[in-house]
Amino acid sequence: MSSPLIIATLAAGLSGFAPPAIDVPSMVVAVDGDCGQAAAEVVAETGGELLSAQPTGDGKCVVTVLIPGNGGRPKKVTMRVPM
Repeated sequence: MSSPLIIATLAAGLSGFAPPAIDVPSMVVAVDGDCGQAAAEVVAETGGELLSAQPTGDGKCVVTVLIPGNGGRPKKVTMRVPM
């Protein structure tokens, strides 16, 4: 058995009725650059594991890595590097 909502939607579409336009905000945010390469360089340089990489808006990235310790606790290092 068909749902009344499906029937109403189909009937509205066949009659040429257009639903009202809905303004949906975009979830994509444009940024000046990408921190991917900067993060890869920091990971290669330190031998650590990437925790985060965020652009600062001034052509730099804040990259945080976790560097394993020698039998002890790992060390969290945050670096500000150019993109």
